Amino acid sequence: MTTDLFTALKAKVTGTARKIVFPEGTDDRILTAASRLATEQVLQPIVLGDEQAIRVKAAALGLPLEGVEIVNPRRYGGFDELVSAFVERRKGKVTEETARELLFDENYFGTMLVYMGAADGLVSGAAHSTADTVRPALQIIKTKPGVDKTSGVFIMVRGDEKYVFADCAINIAPNSHDLAEIAVESARTAKMFGLKPRVVLLSFSTKGSASSPETEKVVEAVRLAKEMAPDLILDGEFQFDAAFVPEVAKKKAPDSVIQGDANVFIFPSLEAGNIGYKIAQRLGGFEAVGPILQGLNKPVNDLSRGCSAEDAYKLALITAAQSLGE
Repeated sequence: MTTDLFTALKAKVTGTARKIVFPEGTDDRILTAASRLATEQVLQPIVLGDEQAIRVKAAALGLPLEGVEIVNPRRYGGFDELVSAFVERRKGKVTEETARELLFDENYFGTMLVYMGAADGLVSGAAHSTADTVRPALQIIKTKPGVDKTSGVFIMVRGDEKYVFADCAINIAPNSHDLAEIAVESARTAKMFGLKPRVVLLSFSTKGSASSPETEKVVEAVRLAKEMAPDLILDGEFQFDAAFVPEVAKKKAPDSVIQGDANVFIFPSLEAGNIGYKIAQRLGGFEAVGPILQGLNKPVNDLSRGCSAEDAYKLALITAAQSLGE
């Protein structure tokens, strides 16, 4: 059950003094999640916005704010330092004047707190678009060395079953190199959730049963991923049944290290990934936890605008766990 998943994450994070910044400080759901995280002493929430407005909102909701740090970007003592660091990070793409304007935006300001080490991760999106959340992260925090693109995974949970599906959120038409990166990063994410990754790159072909530019893209991605992470248990190209059903794997891929026991599934396109996770969710009864962004130097995660306070609470736990590494 997802309850067990988050109980384990909570235990992993508690006592590590992680600081997670929430740019949307006056949103009811965000305040509720931040208050709960502080009350439970799981992590240190930093909420952004006007302090009086936040305190009035919290009082109206009956929420204690002990342990919640409130930061108003317009009154932040280290604002000039953030401006200078932002201009330097953007390498001449923004002037000091533009930087000041941008840093009054809570998402940019919060992302700079993460970049400067004043926070360990960021959770936004309750009142902003994905682009508003992800753009500052790509400009400021950027992807890890050796990773060209960020990607989005879902942890699919049903009872004791846990699987990783990627990329279901970001890259519309990944090339072979992109798919290889996504495979390696998804394996790291799987470890964070207590899985020993067994990675398969999916296609409509298993080990050459069909040949087309689409299948060749996946074959090349498998080759590249094995170069990037030679110790990873990984194979492809596989149809889903060969990746998941041992009897089918014996017939279609008898010599593979994957014998119907894959737990990390890499889809060949965003179209396939998005359709796949929703079928598992709606027909298969899996809970889809995510999307969780991976590949960034420091974790930034995006909520749905239709999220609940519970969603914000859980994503903060995930973000804090990501900040601890594998």
